[in-house]
Amino acid sequence: MPGISDKSSRPLRLGFFSRLLDDAPAAERYRLVAAQIAHAEAFGFDSAWVAQHHFHEHEGGLPSPFVFLSYVASRTRRIRLGTGIVTLPLENAVRVAEDAIVLDLLSGGRLEVGVGTGGTPESFAAFGLDGNDRSAIFARQLAAVRSAWAGRALEGGDTLYPSGEQLLGRIWQATFSVGGGTRAGEAVDGLMLSCTQARPEHAPHASLAEIQNPIVDAYLAALPPGRMPRIVGSRSVFVADTRKEALRLADIGLRRSAARFAAAGQSGLADRAGPEAPLEQLIAAYDVHVGSPDDVIASLRADSTLARVTDLVCQVHSVDPPHEAILRSIELTATVVAPALGWTSGAEESKDLQSLALL
Repeated sequence: MPGISDKSSRPLRLGFFSRLLDDAPAAERYRLVAAQIAHAEAFGFDSAWVAQHHFHEHEGGLPSPFVFLSYVASRTRRIRLGTGIVTLPLENAVRVAEDAIVLDLLSGGRLEVGVGTGGTPESFAAFGLDGNDRSAIFARQLAAVRSAWAGRALEGGDTLYPSGEQLLGRIWQATFSVGGGTRAGEAVDGLMLSCTQARPEHAPHASLAEIQNPIVDAYLAALPPGRMPRIVGSRSVFVADTRKEALRLADIGLRRSAARFAAAGQSGLADRAGPEAPLEQLIAAYDVHVGSPDDVIASLRADSTLARVTDLVCQVHSVDPPHEAILRSIELTATVVAPALGWTSGAEESKDLQSLALL
């Protein structure tokens, strides 16, 4: 089935992503996002991904993704479950390897493992690490996870039980750089592209596609011959029944996000659009695809990077609308937007699950 641009021979897969930012206490956030993932499964989504964040509740609400996904696995049957990402430099590599194996077994082999350098400098300090060393630490940790899953002896001579060789082909590397794309391709890992990223000083008005297409180029060039690419294109997608309703909620959410960036004195997005900026400027600054189904279809089709991805993964951040609006956005994405872009659910049982969801 062709992808977004009708130029790809690979089937397009559809994912749902959350940083668990619902406006609620932590326990309620976990309940709501678990319900959102179950809803996504009912409407045929292929995967669900959650981010890991330590300490900062307005950036992300989940420090323990394997624990949360184990809970979700017990409440779903088909949807693949991914980490987007585990901040690997802040983790013990052996424990990551072990926890991932147990989750994969409990979920019936549904785990996808996204990893990255991630984390703010403050997060690294809390773990007794220097954030400037994150790339080197990440490389060591990822090599250790691979070695453990491959069944090689750990320091001291022990090997993992249970074994995790099945996970070696389900690693995804998140990156903002061309060099990171090359590393992911050389390793035959999947490539994870963010929903937004900072613009370089020499091109402050560059589109997201202009930044990310060179990363995809580097990944594909480094991928060994005969190996199929795996490319996640994460995108901020919020769909409502009408453009008016979508923009009303976007105005609330994006201004709230911009105010937080400004209050924290963070550069990047705050420099591109402050909380008093016109809504259209905020939408552009945050790389949001928002509106009615027709609006969002047109917006996604204009993003040339998405013609090259294998997985379109949709999140509602930084609009962060109420829970019921998120559920409706999931429904409209699955029933109108994604099919117009070339996606077809491969899950026969989704029809039964959808019927249950509508009861």
